[in-house]
Amino acid sequence: MGFPVEPPRRQPYNRPDASPPAQGQHWFDASPHNRAPEPPRAPQSPQAPPVQPPPPQERPRQEMWSPYDEGPRSRRPIFIALGALAALIAGGVGLAMLANSDPAPAPGAATPSAQAPLVPPANIANGKFGLASSRATDPYALTLNEVFKHRKVRIGRQNYLMTTRRTDRKCGEAVVGDKLKKALTAAKCTQLLRASFRDASGKIIGTVGVANLKTSAGAAKVVSASSGKEREEYIKPLPGKDKVTKLLGTGEAFVGEWRHGHYVVMVWFQYKDGHLPKKNEVKQLNQAAFGAADATVTPALESRSLTGKRP
Repeated sequence: MGFPVEPPRRQPYNRPDASPPAQGQHWFDASPHNRAPEPPRAPQSPQAPPVQPPPPQERPRQEMWSPYDEGPRSRRPIFIALGALAALIAGGVGLAMLANSDPAPAPGAATPSAQAPLVPPANIANGKFGLASSRATDPYALTLNEVFKHRKVRIGRQNYLMTTRRTDRKCGEAVVGDKLKKALTAAKCTQLLRASFRDASGKIIGTVGVANLKTSAGAAKVVSASSGKEREEYIKPLPGKDKVTKLLGTGEAFVGEWRHGHYVVMVWFQYKDGHLPKKNEVKQLNQAAFGAADATVTPALESRSLTGKRP
């Protein structure tokens, strides 16, 4: 058996034009001095319901708040608490984003580029050829895997196949011409690397070589020694074991030399049958010779210009 439920409590109605009633008095009681004599009460029918006094007028909500009140005002503390919690969460998220974000660059500040070179160009690193200007700053010997690493190379629109390669410690054995041999000896040549190539059709064949000298000045003298109208000083072509490049060294050829720091690059390119090339054919041999060098020797020497060591 439960206890009777206590009815909701409400504050007394505050009459706006009167002071609160004294102790023992009530708002709806008449004053003891002005109380009129009660008239005789008529007998009431037992079926008639008792007359209920009119309910007191509801007080304005804005005067006083009670925790027992109903309506929107009783929910206001909840709204305020939820709003404060949301503000704290938003503030925390904002501070976290600011902490993790990179600072904005100052106006006018240069932004480093992702494509900017990490090292200076070869022509300004240490003179025109960088560290490759002298063996003193580029002391490591060349290797075949450094210079002639790939068996297949792409030259323009043509694919070329390397058929053989070799390193000579006695540089004079890899060239033709007494003047050139003497220049190599005077320039302190320590190695001469060669490799031979053929195109896909087997019509153009050739040899690319590179000599390692002590200084750039000595390399310039080697290039000068191999020049002239009658080309009697040139790299010795390196025949391969296949049926195409084994014909290297027979017939007419396009030959040339140039310097890269303390190195000298040499080329010999010809047609398989060794015929004297016409003007347009000389152009094709020229493109094949420089293309083969650019695909093999040139990248290795440019790396030496920047680092002074093997890649």
